[in-house]
Amino acid sequence: MFDPDIAPSGTLLGLLQRGRGDGTLHALAAPRAEALAALNDSVLRDPRRDWQVENRSLYYARLYMQLDGGLEEIERHLFHPDDLVDTGEERTGLALAVLGHLAAYGRDAARLLLRSYAAAGSNWRWALDELALRDDDAGLMSLAPAVLARFPGTEQGEAELAAAVRDAFEPRPWRLWAEDPRYGARLAAAGEQGSFDRWQRQLRPRGPRPGWSVAEVLEWAQQGLDLEPAEHRHLAAARCLAAVVGPEDRPELLRAARSGPDAARAAVLHHLAERGDPDVLDLIESAAVDPFSSEQLASAALASFERMRSVAAVERARVWARRTDRLGMSAAAMLARRGGRRDAELVLAALRRTVREDGPDAHALWELVDGVGRLGVACAAPVLRHVYRETSSSQLRGRAAGALAATDPGFAAGFAVECLWDCEETTRELAARHAATGDDRVVEQLRRLAADPAEEDEVQTAVRSRFGPDASAV
Repeated sequence: MFDPDIAPSGTLLGLLQRGRGDGTLHALAAPRAEALAALNDSVLRDPRRDWQVENRSLYYARLYMQLDGGLEEIERHLFHPDDLVDTGEERTGLALAVLGHLAAYGRDAARLLLRSYAAAGSNWRWALDELALRDDDAGLMSLAPAVLARFPGTEQGEAELAAAVRDAFEPRPWRLWAEDPRYGARLAAAGEQGSFDRWQRQLRPRGPRPGWSVAEVLEWAQQGLDLEPAEHRHLAAARCLAAVVGPEDRPELLRAARSGPDAARAAVLHHLAERGDPDVLDLIESAAVDPFSSEQLASAALASFERMRSVAAVERARVWARRTDRLGMSAAAMLARRGGRRDAELVLAALRRTVREDGPDAHALWELVDGVGRLGVACAAPVLRHVYRETSSSQLRGRAAGALAATDPGFAAGFAVECLWDCEETTRELAARHAATGDDRVVEQLRRLAADPAEEDEVQTAVRSRFGPDASAV
């Protein structure tokens, strides 16, 4: 189900929160005050299910430009007293990214607001990265005193400065400041310390050593669960097994896979699945469906199965896909990725069941949506349209759009049109290749995308492909 902060999909706020193209179109047709209120709500209370991978900033920045929206609400949000206690990037990251795009579009107020926040805000690193891409040298130099003052001249302060220089996403400001005689010596020392820290970490490996036996690797994997916080080492242990296992070790591996501790079983299952061992599918099934298996073990067993590429794995997936438990869902995902036309009904049944039972935001939908598109399951179009409209994940919506392009004859004149305004560049690229140009809005938007310097190259290439060699005239 949707998060409680996500408005219904039929409302202006719900459309904007999802980053749908119809959100922009409805906002431009709505009273300006109402549209700006919904836009500010979306920017200041980040609606993304996964803020690290879903795009919204360019989408919202473009709408600010089209509505000629002010930045007062963003300023109040950035400098609210909460900024002193809630220092997580997710509170302010979206607003700062929107300001970055607005600065790139020439909004001087956005650039000045970023400078102010970089000097005084808790998420100053993000603001500095935005400015590193958009500000001039003079603007960046003006921030040096405030940023460097965050690091007192103590041993701890110098260590924190070295970490900041080492981990900077955009190094331009630090390099610029290092050229100034006032800061050069200190920043040079910080850079050297960061390089020394990396070298020290490389000299202190904590993993298995050459010469370890199978038993020692498995014991090391299990020891990770006893740490605080626990370390899940089964994948690293599986890689180590690849280097130490010989033919004579298979009986020991099979014993560990059947009755060993959880981390050891997970590591062995992964190792055996990578090599297509003839017994591994039975061992995976045992670990995945045993009611006494831990969550870690069951998840690791399913993940090992999902990585398999053998014919035997696909054949077993056809048997398991009729199950309604996690193993059945994993099998349906396998068929969605690697099955043939004969598997279309099983994949479609799993898609319908997942939407019905877990809603349009279920993570399992990603593979299934791709699968019905890959297999060309035309009768999947109604459920794909439902996922497209209702999901709060812009990336899942893009996958649904891709599947509709392969299964729904009405896509080009329907959803493809609104996808030209979508928040995800991959969805806009898809729309640029499919949207029917009989609608005047389509041609106008294609021209805008082709001329917008902030648009991704892939989108602009797709746009130009619609107009042939005279793309420059679009």
